[in-house]
Amino acid sequence: MTQHNASETTPGAGPLTGVRILDLSSVVMGPYATQILADLGADVIKVEPPSGDNMRAVGPMRNPGMGHLYLHLNRNKRSIVLDLKTPEGLDACLKLAESCDALLYNIRPQAMARLGLSYEAVAARNPRIVYLGAYGFGEAGPYAGRPAYDDLIQGQTGIAALSAQQSGDVPRYAPLTLADRAVGLHVGIALVSAVLHARAAGRGQQVEIPMFEGMAHLVLGDHLGGATFEPPLGPTGYARLLAPHRRPYATADGYLCLLIYNDKHWRNFFGLIGRPELEQDPRFCTHGARAAHISEVYAFVAEVISTRPSQEWLDDLARADIPASQLYTVDGLLQDEHLAATGFIREMDHPSEGRIRTTAPLGQYQGTPTSLRRPAPRLGEHSREVLEQAGYDAARIDALVDRGITQDGND
Repeated sequence: MTQHNASETTPGAGPLTGVRILDLSSVVMGPYATQILADLGADVIKVEPPSGDNMRAVGPMRNPGMGHLYLHLNRNKRSIVLDLKTPEGLDACLKLAESCDALLYNIRPQAMARLGLSYEAVAARNPRIVYLGAYGFGEAGPYAGRPAYDDLIQGQTGIAALSAQQSGDVPRYAPLTLADRAVGLHVGIALVSAVLHARAAGRGQQVEIPMFEGMAHLVLGDHLGGATFEPPLGPTGYARLLAPHRRPYATADGYLCLLIYNDKHWRNFFGLIGRPELEQDPRFCTHGARAAHISEVYAFVAEVISTRPSQEWLDDLARADIPASQLYTVDGLLQDEHLAATGFIREMDHPSEGRIRTTAPLGQYQGTPTSLRRPAPRLGEHSREVLEQAGYDAARIDALVDRGITQDGND
């Protein structure tokens, strides 16, 4: 990894302290990857155009350019504004790349080349850099260059169709930025892996993580089914996940979540409902039998669970050591006693946005604890700081500000 002087490294802690990432990505997938890496201690320098990351405009918000999604995705980062379409902005970006372990971007490589930021141009300034492109489709295929957004990728990788197949309703997208965030995890893993290789080998490399292939990797891992084999042994799909009754169970007064999974669970469940003879029923007697009759199994459980109130079931299921939980809304999740006890939901004071609520960095690292070191930055909040660390003097920075090539978010 590229070494930095203590005075040049963002104060903080975490296992990735000392790693510096030049983040040219925007919206969700790339910023989510670098949110995780920043939470783990990396110094993430977020390069934004003068108009800022588009996610700044997605409300609710207290002040323009500081929307709720932006606040979560970009905490623990520094923001610098650079107009990369100008020679001075391009030169500043290349100068910053000299001290970075990785550069992340989410436009096509050809567009990066037109800006003067091809892999060859960046590697000429820093041969050890990892140059990672996180965009819609692999460059080797016929879809290269197509626009890719979360909804499109969910549709194109079968997620919406699987929803319809399971529910019998119309196709629906998952109500979260599933593709952005799932593939964003791949991006973070790929970046750290390549940086580790660069440290060992003394040279970086170009890396591609496409969104379409990333979600296909996830979907097909569950749903290749019989098509795993050639010739196929049956249809695609994981039958348990597609069973019509695989959903929260309706009780007499609401819903609960329940998964009766192994032989012990089923034996305890049959005892709980006063039907021990069902242990010998050919539909229920083994894991394989239950899998072969999964729709019947779920339908049977649904019928039984509908007869009593939720809390009665939850109490009895807990005593029988059968996995079950209440059904939360997002509002209910915020009030969860476990998350409160672990401090996972945090409140913090943002210097411009006031009191805000966010999640803690995930996990516990005994020797390198993580922290919320910085709130999400205002546009260009760290432009001067970052440029000064790159060797620019005050007069040169003032000239860039005057020409609109950078912005001082503290003015």
